Amino acid sequence: MFQRSSEAGGEPVSLTIDGRAVSARAGDTVAVAFLLAGLDHCRTTPVSGAPRAPYCMMGVCFDCLVSIDGQGNQQACMVPVREGMVVASQQGRREAGQ
Repeated sequence: MFQRSSEAGGEPVSLTIDGRAVSARAGDTVAVAFLLAGLDHCRTTPVSGAPRAPYCMMGVCFDCLVSIDGQGNQQACMVPVREGMVVASQQGRREAGQ
């Protein structure tokens, strides 16, 4: 569904999302890496467990919360990818610092 423009630049960056090796480019956000990898959601809601995916892509809606390098409640749309980053989908509610 999502694809990168052929004109896009940036050095390749390798990261892991939910145990899966993913390739991104310098300047991409974690949310962009999720979408380009074809992942259909990055978190589930605490009450119903409904899946949520990146939506606003500008830090307003909080639908893209993930755990990055063991730190929960990170907005995937606001965090640039970096080499070796480990990202995990967030299931339900995460307390800050977990």
